[in-house]
Amino acid sequence: MTNSSVLASRSDPTADLTAASVAPDAAQIPLALYVHFPWCVRKCPYCDFNSHALRGTLDEEAYLGALLADLEQDAPLAGSRPIGSVFIGGGTPSLASGSFVGRLLDAVDRRLGLAAGAEITLEANPGTAEAGRFRHYRTAGVNRLSLGIQSLDDRHLAALGRIHGRSEALAAVDLARRAGFENLNLDLMHGLPDQTVGEALADLEGALALAPEHVSWYQLTIEPNTAFAAARPPVPDEDRVGEIQDEGLARLAAAGYEHYEVSAHARPDFRCRHNLNYWEFGDYLGIGAGAHAKLTGPAGTIRRRWKVRHPTVYLAGAGTAAGVGGESVLGPDDLPIEFALNALRLAGGVPSALYPQRTGLPAETLAPGRARARALGLLDPDPERFAPTPLGRRFLNRLIGLFAAD
Repeated sequence: MTNSSVLASRSDPTADLTAASVAPDAAQIPLALYVHFPWCVRKCPYCDFNSHALRGTLDEEAYLGALLADLEQDAPLAGSRPIGSVFIGGGTPSLASGSFVGRLLDAVDRRLGLAAGAEITLEANPGTAEAGRFRHYRTAGVNRLSLGIQSLDDRHLAALGRIHGRSEALAAVDLARRAGFENLNLDLMHGLPDQTVGEALADLEGALALAPEHVSWYQLTIEPNTAFAAARPPVPDEDRVGEIQDEGLARLAAAGYEHYEVSAHARPDFRCRHNLNYWEFGDYLGIGAGAHAKLTGPAGTIRRRWKVRHPTVYLAGAGTAAGVGGESVLGPDDLPIEFALNALRLAGGVPSALYPQRTGLPAETLAPGRARARALGLLDPDPERFAPTPLGRRFLNRLIGLFAAD
C-alpha cells in the first residue's frame, strides 16, 4: 500500500471493511436482460441512441431469429441465474407485434428462466399506440409500459420531431390502462426549445394528472452527432432550467412521488427494478443491435460486452463472433469510478458493503475518492452508506469524477 493509500484509509472508517480482494460471487449477483429494438418511424433531432428510421416493412421474423441466436450465444454467460427483469428498449419497440414480444419472452424463459414476478418493461411511442397491440403485449407477459410522451404541448412536440401530438399521448395512456397495465412510466422532458417555466410546469402537471406509477423527468441535453448539435435550438438558460427543476421537484414530491434517482420519480413500490439493477452494479445481458452487457464471470472477472450497432450488420452476424462489437475487462483502476457512476445516481446511494460484494475489491480502494468528496461536502459522511449529499446530487458529475484513477 502506498503512503497516499495509507493516509486515505485512515480518513475513511470503511477502509477496513475488506482486508483484501475477494472475487465477487457471480451466482449471488442479480441478472437482468436488455433487448434492443433499433428501428423507429423517424429519428428525432435530439436522439443519440442507436435508432434508425425504418425503411419499408419490418421483417419481424428475421430480427426475432437474430435475437434468439444472440440469446443462445450469450446464455452460457448467465450461469444458472434466472432473469430478474427484462427491458425492451429502442428505438421504438412498439412497432413490433404482440406475437414478436410473446415469442421472444417465451424463448428467454425456456433458455434462461424468468424469475417469479419478473419485471418486464416495453418502451412505446404514443404515435404507434394501438388498443389491440397493447392488449397483446400485456398477454405476452409485459407488465410495465414506458410511454415516451416527452411533452403535452403540440408546439414543443413538433420542435422535438415527435410523430405524435398531445391527443395521441393522452389516448395512449388511456389505451394502456384499458389493456390492463397497472405499472406505467411516462417519459417527460423539460428545458425544451423556447420553453418557459410555466410551460414546463404545465407539462409536468398534465403528466401527473394522468396518475402514472412512475415518471422519468429529465432535461433535454444537446448530444454530439445529433441534428440538434448541428443546428442548436434556443434552449432555456441555466437559471430558467434551475427554476423549472426546483419547482418541478417540489410538485412531484407533493404528488407523492419519491425522487429516488437523478431523473426517476416513483410512487411507493413502483421503482424501476431493471434500472435499479444497473445502478446497484448488478449484471445484465444485452441482445440486439448495439446492446450492451455487464457480466461477472465465475472467477470474479467483470466484463463489458457489446453487439455491433448497425441493424444490417447485426442481422448478418447475430449469434456469431461477427455480431459482437467488442468486449473489455474492468480492472482495479476502472471499478471505483464505474461503481460510483452508477451507485451515486441514487438519491439514497447504496450500502458501503455493496462495493466489495459487487467488485471484489477492498473498500479501501474507494477511500481516496471518499475522502475528497467528503471534504467538499459532496458525499454523505455515514461510513455505512455510499451516498451523495444534496450538494453532491446537484454537482453529480463533479462528485463522480473524484473516483477516477489518479
